[in-house]
Amino acid sequence: MGKTRICFVGGGSYQWTPKLLTDIALTRDLSGTIVLHDIAEAPMLEMQQLGQKIMAAAGADFAIESCSDLAEALRDAEFVIVTITTGGLEAMRKDLDIPLRYGIYQSVGDTVGPGGWSRALRNVPVMVGIARTMERVCPDAWMLNLTNPLTVLTRAVYKTTSIKAMGLCHELQGVRGGMIRMFGNSVDDYEYKVAGVNHLIWFLDLKINGRDGFEMVREYAASGKAVPLRSTSGGHRAPFQDRWKVKQALLDAYGYLPAAGDRHVAEFFPYFLTEESGAGEDYGVLLTEIGHRYDMLKASQVQVRAMVEGTEPIPLDHSPEESADIIAAMTNGRPFRAIVNVPNRGQIDNLPREAIVETLAEVGSTGVSPIGVGALPPGVLNTVHPHAVNQEMLVDAALTGDRQLALQALLGDPLVRDFKSAPKLMEELLAAHAELLPRF
Repeated sequence: MGKTRICFVGGGSYQWTPKLLTDIALTRDLSGTIVLHDIAEAPMLEMQQLGQKIMAAAGADFAIESCSDLAEALRDAEFVIVTITTGGLEAMRKDLDIPLRYGIYQSVGDTVGPGGWSRALRNVPVMVGIARTMERVCPDAWMLNLTNPLTVLTRAVYKTTSIKAMGLCHELQGVRGGMIRMFGNSVDDYEYKVAGVNHLIWFLDLKINGRDGFEMVREYAASGKAVPLRSTSGGHRAPFQDRWKVKQALLDAYGYLPAAGDRHVAEFFPYFLTEESGAGEDYGVLLTEIGHRYDMLKASQVQVRAMVEGTEPIPLDHSPEESADIIAAMTNGRPFRAIVNVPNRGQIDNLPREAIVETLAEVGSTGVSPIGVGALPPGVLNTVHPHAVNQEMLVDAALTGDRQLALQALLGDPLVRDFKSAPKLMEELLAAHAELLPRF
C-alpha cells in the first residue's frame, strides 16, 4: 500500500472536499496523511471532522489534519489539490450581474466570457503564490488543479514556476454518463480520441461497443427523444443539467461532438446565449444564477453537518473525479488513463506549444504521458485556436496588470459583441473587484 501526503488548498470547500476525501478513502492502495488548508477556518475544521468520519466509515488508513498556515500545510506534500475561489460567491455575483447589464448572458461565468476573464485576473496571482510556496516547501510535489478558469490557471503555474501541475475536469465523464443513459451500455464499451482546451474538448473519434458513436448520437436526436437527465433533487439544480441541444447542433455543423456539458460549451460561441435564443433556452441552456449556487451551498452545508453529527450516514460512493486514481497511479506505479490538462508538447500538432491542452494521458510512477492526437480538423481548430491564444493573453494580463492586454483579451471573447462598450465593461469589473486586483 502506497503511503503519501496530500494537501488540499481550499480544503473547506463544501463542493469538492467531501467527494474527494471519499474517493481517496475508497482507494484501497493508498494511506498516509491529508492536510486541509483554507483561509476560512470554520469550514476547514468542519471538513476535518467530516474527513475523519469518512476515513473511519471506509476503514481507510489516513490521518486528517488541518492547518491555516499555507507553507506549513504544504510542507513535504507529494500532491497538492487546489480548489479555491478568490472572492467567493459574492465576487461571482458581480461577474454575472455586471455583464448582464451590458446584454451579455453567461450560462456559467467561470471559464470564458467576462466572468471567466474576471475570475482569471483574481485567481492567477493567488495560484502563482501557491505554486511559489510549493517551490520552497514541497518542490517535487504535483499540483492537481481543479479551479477555474482551469486552462489559464494551470498555464500561469507553468509560466512562472518549476512546479509540475495538471488541470483536472469531469466534463468528459459527464458527457459519457449522458451517453450511457441514452444507450444503456457501460464505461468499458467506449473507445475515443478527445482533444481541445478545457470545457471546449471534442471527440475526434468515438466508438460505442464497436459502433460509430457519432451516428448513434445523430440517430438518437432524430428520434426526437430527450436525453435522460441525471437524477437530482431541487429546482436549483436545473441549470446544471445537460440537455445536449448545443452538442447535437455542433455535431451537425462540424461532424465532431463536443465532450463537455452544453452550459460550458455554449459560452465559447457567439450564437447560443443571445436575446434571440431566449438567453440560451432555445438550446436547452439555463443561466446559472448566483441564487442557484447559494442554494446548492446551503444544501451541501446541511448534508455535511448532518454527517458530522451522525444523523445522516456517510455515503461511500466513488465520484467521477479522477484525482484519487491519479494519486494512486503515481504512488503505486499502476497505470491509469486519465483526461488531463497539461502543456502542449506535441500532443496537438496545430495548437501553440506550451498552451495548456486537454487530452487523454497515461499516468503512472514516471508521471504523465499525454496521448497525441495529431492535428485537429480545420473546423474544430477554428473553434479552439482563438481561445488558446486569448487565454495566453489573459495569463500575461493577470501577471502584469496590463490594462491594454486585458482589454484585448476581453475583446477576443465571443460573448463580448459590442466594441464600444467593452472598455467601460472592463473598467466596471476592475473597479468592482479592486481589492482583489492589486496589480490593476
